[in-house]
Amino acid sequence: MRFTKMHGLGNDYVFVNCFEETVDHPAELSRKISNRHFGVGSDGLILIEPSEKADVKMRIFNADGSQAEMCGNGIRCLAKYAYEHGLAESGGVFNVPDQPSCPASITVETEAGTLTVGLETDENKKVKRVCVNMGEPVLKPEDIPVNIKGEKAVNQPIEIDEQTLEFTAVSMGNPHAVFFCDDVGKIELEKIGGKIENHSLFPNRVNVHFVQPVSKSKFIMRTWERGSGITLACGTGACACCVAGVLTGNTSRAVSAHLPGGTLDLNWSQTDNCVYMTGPATEVFTGELTE
Repeated sequence: MRFTKMHGLGNDYVFVNCFEETVDHPAELSRKISNRHFGVGSDGLILIEPSEKADVKMRIFNADGSQAEMCGNGIRCLAKYAYEHGLAESGGVFNVPDQPSCPASITVETEAGTLTVGLETDENKKVKRVCVNMGEPVLKPEDIPVNIKGEKAVNQPIEIDEQTLEFTAVSMGNPHAVFFCDDVGKIELEKIGGKIENHSLFPNRVNVHFVQPVSKSKFIMRTWERGSGITLACGTGACACCVAGVLTGNTSRAVSAHLPGGTLDLNWSQTDNCVYMTGPATEVFTGELTE
């Protein structure tokens, strides 16, 4: 089976072109191939499949084999692969509110719905950056889901290791808990990330983010991803942090997110209530799994 290793800001995945390959047991394959000592090494597995609704379909499996609804870094990589490898042709210009349009676009079916993706290309039609309309954020607790009553879960308390923290919950097709702090470097994420992920407040578990606001237009974040642990970047998480920043008054709607793996530009548009995420995608290598 041939595969391609790609990453978005260091959030790396193994991609399989299912237009040509067949994967019968994706959860098992994801656990095997994601292992950084006995496999290829990645944060998970992404299958690129034919779609009846869009140009291509994306299915995502975390490193532990669990299936995810969406992946912001993964969809940027998938769009680059699909366009450059001829699996999808451009549907035309992608108009982005409050910023320059992208000259090319494709559509991607995901478990969180069908998303339109804009492509910034060079003179050789190589994709430099990808802009994704990540859709409208989900804020109602029961739809995220989080076991809290009300219309929104903003600055909600949670008990972890005999201390009370405050989080804001947002779904960008998958659930996120955002914690604002003064210094992300002082957070012992490796100790508390898994405890928050599996807390009883979150029936489907949750992605965990600690955010340090630098200004109204910039923040630094660290991430513990559901099913994968600490990662260098999380696209849906950065979008959730953008929304949480607005809801808590910490940031403006247009903001740059500085992650360990690099920077994403985000905009929670007042025009259509959608979150737009722009960032790079990189193809690293192609290989063949023999057993």
